[in-house]
Amino acid sequence: MGNLQCIDANHVTVHPQTESVDGWQILLEHTAPNALHNSRARYDAPKCDEDTRVEVTGEIVTFIENWDGPQRLLCMTATDPSRNTVNPVIPTIAYQLGSDNLEVKRFIKAAVEKDNLIFYKSLQDQITTLIVKPFEHLCSEGSDLSTLPYAILIDGLDECRGERSEDSQVELLTAIKECLLVDHLPFRIFIASRPEWAIRTALAPGGYLHALAYHIQLSDKYDASGDMRRYLQRRFDALSSRTGNPHWFTQNDIDRLVSAASGQFVYVAMAYNYISERRGSPTERLKIVLTWTPHDGRKARPFKALDILYMNILSNAKKAYEAVDTNSDREFLLLLRTHHLNISGNMFRHWDFSANALSTLLGLGAGGEEDLFSDLRSLLTLEKGDSGQSTLRLYHKSFSDFLEEESRAKALFVPRSRLYKHLASCCIQKIWDYLLKLDSWANIAQERWDTEFHFPRDLVDIIHYLAYILSEAGGTIGTSHELADFTQKGGWNELDKYMPAILEGWQMAQSFDIFIENLRGLAYVLRSEDAAIVKRFSDKWRNDQRWRRRRRHQIVYT
Repeated sequence: MGNLQCIDANHVTVHPQTESVDGWQILLEHTAPNALHNSRARYDAPKCDEDTRVEVTGEIVTFIENWDGPQRLLCMTATDPSRNTVNPVIPTIAYQLGSDNLEVKRFIKAAVEKDNLIFYKSLQDQITTLIVKPFEHLCSEGSDLSTLPYAILIDGLDECRGERSEDSQVELLTAIKECLLVDHLPFRIFIASRPEWAIRTALAPGGYLHALAYHIQLSDKYDASGDMRRYLQRRFDALSSRTGNPHWFTQNDIDRLVSAASGQFVYVAMAYNYISERRGSPTERLKIVLTWTPHDGRKARPFKALDILYMNILSNAKKAYEAVDTNSDREFLLLLRTHHLNISGNMFRHWDFSANALSTLLGLGAGGEEDLFSDLRSLLTLEKGDSGQSTLRLYHKSFSDFLEEESRAKALFVPRSRLYKHLASCCIQKIWDYLLKLDSWANIAQERWDTEFHFPRDLVDIIHYLAYILSEAGGTIGTSHELADFTQKGGWNELDKYMPAILEGWQMAQSFDIFIENLRGLAYVLRSEDAAIVKRFSDKWRNDQRWRRRRRHQIVYT
């Protein structure tokens, strides 16, 4: 057996470990030092200029001061590898509470020494052990909790990443609700976050934080234009000593930057950072920002930092959406760009889609846009009208510009040719679906079509969509192939069978005339034999409609 030795376990004596364990030192090992409000990593951290964000900061302070005035604000901010996870959140808050009060520190230290593995337990257990119970012990000893720091600030909740990022965010919010938002504890919690899924659903009507939270929505409520003007005026004035000319910028320059920002402070902040680069000329770099386009071949990229931000948000949203099994065959970027094209003024001259209608056309189903945009709510919103239809709105004009330019979006860019091809394919597939249904409805009375099957209105709309898409595509590669395939499979012949019923449901004469003109224009993007078929049917339908109009006029006149 060589050097193998056997030991009788019945005669082994285990001596208890006598080495003392320092609970506070163990706590420090599980904190995120860069998250401290006065961390060196946060040197020159973003801050509000004097006389800016006055309304917002006033509202925040008023909220916090509901408890006799805070002695200190406790913060977790920004992104870096040690801070973009929820793991150190509770230990870091506990450290800040304990470092400000020796009695709190004593109870936290004892709690860790009693349970060294507390940092691997649920967040609710961590809050209870490291924060709640120490404060309850202080209270039982007669301490005045109002003299302790009680305002806890958590910034960037949405930036917690990882495979279970959403679950972790929900776990943290739930733990805060269950453990800290209770009557016998003094805490006021301030959370700053982009409105991503976890926090958005918690704050929404019916959400578990809706009745407990004071919700400030910056994008909807506050106009930051005045703040941005003051910010730029001060910053540009300070640069005058470098230029040697106090008139190196004009008020119009500031107005143009503020207008381009679309109400979003991040744009002017990043523009200023570029302009103030110490190795460059502020005058020249301001000119670049105001006149820069991605088409001029210049190497300057004044919005590089902003583009990186957009890339990160889009990449994460794409990954999350396509990871869902029912979305595995859908291209997130293709769908997003199609919705963007719809609102950018570049899609149709005569037709507007609601976000709902476009989602249905794209095969996402009713309300599919909500899931599509779920992780982009810091960049866009869906505004619902009185009719229940929703309209997409981007907060940032710069985000729209980013999506349009391949040099900025890079691998995330989707060319317009792909959008038109996909739209044409979706329209043609919808028309085929309707034609198949019509065959099965052949024996249904005409008067039931409108009430039970929304026919012919829906089919008219789809035909409208196809004509506009193909017209706007102007022969874009791919769209002509889609239409040629539809023609060769007898699609126009099938449509002609039901055109009398379709024409009965066509309410707007001008709308029909536009449709026919667009249809006739398709001849320019089709092969001659296919073009002849389309022209023959468009002429026939136009003549049929003219006959119907004359017939109606005669009946009315009689």
